[in-house]
Amino acid sequence: MTDTPFAARTTAKDIEAGAVFQPKFDGDGYIPAIVTDAKSGAVLMFAFMNAQALRLTLETGVAHFWSRSRNKLWKKGEESGNLLSVAEIRTDCDQDVVWITATVQGDGVACHTGARSCFYRVVEASADAAGGARLVNAALRD
Repeated sequence: MTDTPFAARTTAKDIEAGAVFQPKFDGDGYIPAIVTDAKSGAVLMFAFMNAQALRLTLETGVAHFWSRSRNKLWKKGEESGNLLSVAEIRTDCDQDVVWITATVQGDGVACHTGARSCFYRVVEASADAAGGARLVNAALRD
């Protein structure tokens, strides 16, 4: 496991009901992070954080992640101006995932494609599509 500035994991009772944050990073040093819009609750994105990204997010109030494809720390929106201003961070019962509620700054889009959310397509069953499923732009269904 990667060195972490967070408390060492202890008992299940402490992890599930205690007041000390003891995040569980996977074997590669990552913890999944789900980001939702602070006002609407819509899912904006999913990414991974390492200990440094999580620490910086807590310290700055701006979401940071670990880019596995670029193998580097990533301050979301640093280039586009669409920073994620953190309203709240929660963790689940066994502290192996974090849920961030945030407000998107700048143009208000969270996806690099320009869509408001990275989850802009609906997967539909389709007998005539490869694999039995097709993608439909969610905006066309709303």
